[in-house]
Amino acid sequence: MVHFVGAGCGAPDLITVRGARLISEADVIIYAGSLVNPQLLEGAKKECRIYDSARLDLDEVIALMQQAEAQHQTTVRLHTGDPSIYGAIREQMDRLRELGIDYDICPGVSSMCGAAAALKAEYTLPGVSSSVIVTRMAGRTPVREEESIRSLASHGATMVIFLSAGMLPALQEELMAGGYAPDTPAAIVYKASWEDQKVIRCQVSEIAQKAEQSGITRFALIAVGRFLGDDYELSKLYDPAFTTGYRRGKTH
Repeated sequence: MVHFVGAGCGAPDLITVRGARLISEADVIIYAGSLVNPQLLEGAKKECRIYDSARLDLDEVIALMQQAEAQHQTTVRLHTGDPSIYGAIREQMDRLRELGIDYDICPGVSSMCGAAAALKAEYTLPGVSSSVIVTRMAGRTPVREEESIRSLASHGATMVIFLSAGMLPALQEELMAGGYAPDTPAAIVYKASWEDQKVIRCQVSEIAQKAEQSGITRFALIAVGRFLGDDYELSKLYDPAFTTGYRRGKTH
């Protein structure tokens, strides 16, 4: 059996209870290199075999899983954050399915959630943004034109941008070309929830400059949108005049 486990966004105590249990029971752990906090591996059994997938290609990862399966052992494939977001797990699951190897997924705390916590922010605010666009810049991995930063920026929604910290001059230009005003609030969150976490608040037009000043070239999420500002509408959920399925609104 192979368990795909979301390691969480960095802090070792932000893994799920299930994820921690699976790690403690695993015979083999294949973890995502520098992206996963090595403290999580301290919960593994002494006899557990641990491999860093940063040094492996897809065939080599699958071969390790096959070997464990042949020995009736349990494998944990430990991915950063939540494996469903830029986790490259589909190709692994398809290969396992072809080989007749059973697997499941244990979700984790995405770095986008860790970033929101670091910012003490809410991505969706009434009257500001009801949508969150999760995306990345085109680089060595291309994106469809319809999903380019410039195209998505035209919506004016909250954006959380992964895997783009090394392309920030181009990113900020694309954001502004797509419709964000230069003074739109933005933030750079480096290694959300790790001990060396950094949070830099700025405007869209300052993203590249602020990152360069802080020496940030990787391991950072970029958040963009008016949700980082001060103006928003109160929710109806707790409005005393709003009737819900659990309480009747008060009239004055």
